[in-house]
Amino acid sequence: MSFSRVDECFEGRRIGKLFLSNIEIAKGSNGTVVLEGVYGGRPVAVKRLVRAHHDVAFKEIENLIASDQHSNIVRWFGVEYDTDFVYIALERCTCSLNDLILVCSDSSVPASPYQTQIQNQKTEYKISLKGIDGVVELWKPDGCPTPQLLKIMRDVVSGLAHLHELGIIHRDIKPQNVLITNNRCLSAKLSDMGISKRLPQDMSSLGHHATGSGSSGWQAPEQLLHGRQTRAVDLFSLGCVLFFCITKGRHPFGSHYERDSNVINNRVDLFLVEHIPEAVHLFSILLDRDPEKRPRAAEVLQHPLFWSPEMRLSFLRDTSDRVELEERESDSQLLRALESIGQAAFGGRWGNKLEAPFIMDISRYRRYRFESTRDLLRVIRNKLNHYMELPRALQELLGSVPDGFDKYFSTRFPRLLMEVYKVMYWHCRDDDSFRKYFKSTEN
Repeated sequence: MSFSRVDECFEGRRIGKLFLSNIEIAKGSNGTVVLEGVYGGRPVAVKRLVRAHHDVAFKEIENLIASDQHSNIVRWFGVEYDTDFVYIALERCTCSLNDLILVCSDSSVPASPYQTQIQNQKTEYKISLKGIDGVVELWKPDGCPTPQLLKIMRDVVSGLAHLHELGIIHRDIKPQNVLITNNRCLSAKLSDMGISKRLPQDMSSLGHHATGSGSSGWQAPEQLLHGRQTRAVDLFSLGCVLFFCITKGRHPFGSHYERDSNVINNRVDLFLVEHIPEAVHLFSILLDRDPEKRPRAAEVLQHPLFWSPEMRLSFLRDTSDRVELEERESDSQLLRALESIGQAAFGGRWGNKLEAPFIMDISRYRRYRFESTRDLLRVIRNKLNHYMELPRALQELLGSVPDGFDKYFSTRFPRLLMEVYKVMYWHCRDDDSFRKYFKSTEN
């Protein structure tokens, strides 16, 4: 778009390569405003910062230049100045993650002034957020996240893993600082690097003198208590953001005014995700009060919450194969550990959760012990390996591979995958055949 075209469409002014419109997108702290604009013929979002805060602007520009070649980091295009302001030209996005979740959820979360403002923009956002098929579907009828929402959540993790690989701690991860684009599919990008810090070389923390503390309600306990700031502060905030996504705008530490107090006192409530064992496990480790116990962002990318049905089945099959090798040993710690999870994984006996025709079919070939985790894994492996040889009626019962097959067993044994995962993580995470389930290959 040329400047003449822009002048015809919008009221505004030119500053160097930048045309700045009067259309406001958002407001931030310390007089920061985001406006629509055009930079070098490209539609952009223009972040206008008070020049007195030039140190914040320069820090943001420096870290954006270092990191914005990643698809999950908002791109930086250029900067202009006048006597009063610094203008940063950024990739134009559709809305924030906060907007997306609140607009699409129709939730009963108590309205704040910000949310009331969002409600007034609801129709506009619903038009601009239409996906490829004209529909944005973030949650299944049972409340679980759809592949579309999981992809957005994984984008956030991927962007954060990239920053951490570069030694940058964001320090202000929250839904408002994650932006959404809609180019063929919805994507999430980290933004607002104003208080991000680059770790000194060969250092893992910023020390106790670090300034800037993020946003109330989204900070790690060590930020609130002015302790050492490591990459782990971002992982705690990430846990809150991912919980916000799955629960349609809720927070694991309660309502807005009690969050900081609850974070300090470790009063976390995961009740809203109890029906998703993978989410409970991930949030439990991300929100651990001890920063040392939180996973790295690159490890979160590999968490079972983000696994496809194909990978879930592959993991259970590989575990069964691994256990068959252990069977020959007289005292296998792995086998004992797996057999000890029966009560948690399937209530002690798994046979009564399967249909009679299925039980009859598996009993034709061998005798299974319904209290044995190993035997349940063997059943899953054998039916998966020989699916095409199964009677048509049994195939219809199990569903198609991988989606239907995975759903059949995960609905009957929702905790099986995570209970097995925890055992295998402890015993086999360094095995070559299991590295793909535990070790990230990204970043």
